[in-house]
Amino acid sequence: MAKKQETKKEVEVPVVKTPIVETPKPKKVEPKKPSWEIRDRVYKLKGSKKPLSYMLKTSNVYYFDEEKGYERELKYCQNQRTPFVDEMVGDQRLEHIVFRSGNLFVEKEKTTLQKLLSLYHPHREKIYEEFNPVAIAENQIEYLELEADAILAAREMDIDMAEAILRVEKGSEVSKMSSKELKRDLLVFARNNPALLLELASDDNVQLRNFGIKATELGIIKLSDNQRNFLWGSNDRKLMTIPFDEHPYTALAAWFKTDEGMEIYSNIEKRLN
Repeated sequence: MAKKQETKKEVEVPVVKTPIVETPKPKKVEPKKPSWEIRDRVYKLKGSKKPLSYMLKTSNVYYFDEEKGYERELKYCQNQRTPFVDEMVGDQRLEHIVFRSGNLFVEKEKTTLQKLLSLYHPHREKIYEEFNPVAIAENQIEYLELEADAILAAREMDIDMAEAILRVEKGSEVSKMSSKELKRDLLVFARNNPALLLELASDDNVQLRNFGIKATELGIIKLSDNQRNFLWGSNDRKLMTIPFDEHPYTALAAWFKTDEGMEIYSNIEKRLN
């Protein structure tokens, strides 16, 4: 008898995947910034007066500690490492703080005095301030950028808007000025008051007020003697009543935005042109 051939079954061998372990990248440890920068500091008295000498109060002054929730007495003692009386150890030798010609230079080694003046003294930013050239430079840059924006806006502004803005500053005098004079004075105004010019340029009521004033100066409309109504100049017909405690031309500018006011505005505009 022929032997039956046994069929061998193939056994599947499971494939085990070796997990790839990524080596963690070392984190960059940034050095901690010191809470107090050790450097020489200069303090200046505020205001225009610079006396030959000024003695700052160094005792019986207090600082409200928000963390502790109460006021803490301050003193400047040369033999102590803290300006807080409740942290002082031993006898206290009080030291004077004197500004000479409005200035006080404090070396970096005198950390206690610097912290008293820069952080805790109640007269800080009232009688004196720390001279900070970085902050001054930032403020100057901000003002110069504002001035540049105002001058650019003034250069690109049309004559009607220039007249409207200058009328806020000069009043009815602008009606007698030429276009060159208006442009010149507008650029000067932008240099001297950049923030105000940009604010007025974005206020649509400024031009409407100027429109109303021009119409009044030309006799197209007129303001009643009691400053309570605007009337047609030709027949004294009442156009609008001015609300109580409101400037007449401010009220007129707001009224020009209403449906009735827009019709009158168009009528006046045709007469002006």
